[in-house]
Amino acid sequence: MSLIVRDAGSSASSRSGPAAPRERPPAPAPPGSRRRFRLDAADRDVLTLYLLSRVALLLTAYCTAWLFPRDSGTHEPQPFSAVVGQWDWNHYLHIARDGYFPDDPSDRPDPWDNREAFFPGFPLALRVVHPLVRDWTAAGLLISLVAGAVAVLALARIARLHLPRAADGRHAALLLLVSPCAVFLAVGYTESLFLAFALPAWLAARRQAWPLAALLAACATTVRVTGLFLAAALVVHFALTTRRRGGLRGLPWLALPALPPLVHTCYLYAHTHDWMAWKRAQERGWYRDFHSPWEAWSTTWQAAFGHGYTTAYAVLWQAELVAMSVGLVIVVLLVRARRWPEATYIALTLWALGTSYWYMSIPRATLLWWPLWIGLASWTLNRPRLRTALLSLSVPLSVVLAVTFFSGRWAG
Repeated sequence: MSLIVRDAGSSASSRSGPAAPRERPPAPAPPGSRRRFRLDAADRDVLTLYLLSRVALLLTAYCTAWLFPRDSGTHEPQPFSAVVGQWDWNHYLHIARDGYFPDDPSDRPDPWDNREAFFPGFPLALRVVHPLVRDWTAAGLLISLVAGAVAVLALARIARLHLPRAADGRHAALLLLVSPCAVFLAVGYTESLFLAFALPAWLAARRQAWPLAALLAACATTVRVTGLFLAAALVVHFALTTRRRGGLRGLPWLALPALPPLVHTCYLYAHTHDWMAWKRAQERGWYRDFHSPWEAWSTTWQAAFGHGYTTAYAVLWQAELVAMSVGLVIVVLLVRARRWPEATYIALTLWALGTSYWYMSIPRATLLWWPLWIGLASWTLNRPRLRTALLSLSVPLSVVLAVTFFSGRWAG
């Protein structure tokens, strides 16, 4: 599989991996130009796909509320807010509504709350939108809806740098929108908001617009710790593409993405007197204490195939193993192609997720791996049968996982 072609300035030889479409460098726009912000026909096609996929997920949520209620004997469907507001959404809601350290201890639902484990970007966005949209769940859905639109447009524009025609970027967007974990792009989770900052940051870096790239990456680090891995990729990209001494003026900007996590750490310390409060909350709630990669693999394998968990949980552990395997393959292919920035980003993500007690949320993390979706689009672009086979596998898995999530079962 040809994941991505080589960057301009890369020293990869023509023998590094399968053949791939030649990369087209982004056309520089004149200073002050607004052309890059206008929607062309290809962009509108991507937005049409996006809106249709949102309608499909809305229909799936509606049917799930009627067909799979918590109480099998009920005569009323679940409220829509209960269907779409599952699991981690409650943590974001509590932070947005009550803060990390509410004055009233009863505002913490239970000892396993561990809300310090979540970054403040999404809850802050909820606080901003809530005065306009008074229902918290609707506010979260609106944030994900708008952010998701920005994300798929940016993904398609990145894909255009690697695919022969501008319209081909919609293939990468389509593969993302029907991917197995696509439901998390639509609900009140952080994936859409993170991508809405991270992908434009990558586009800006490709155009050597380092202040803008750093500012967007800093916004991404307010949302997820993965933003730090994006920042590392930007640093690698800067080192590989900046040749002239004058270009080093952009280097100080790349320290900006570290500022939000630092501020958040200081905020948690002021309330807990623990510089590692974020990490300890991860350990308490999700067993994210350090274990060697082989220990984590072994524990996850045992959970998946050792018959110690119910089948519903075991199959999700199996998905974790598959996702980790896919991630490792992507890193190998990116290294072979000498795509060092993207390889750095995904390798750091795998290290963070693959050195816990067991794997957790790796399938959901695939949504953030833009080289995967662009690579699959490139690989299947001129192979219609392969593209059909890929979609035939991905779409049912996407529906199954959406129903799993909407019916209140753990879905990663």
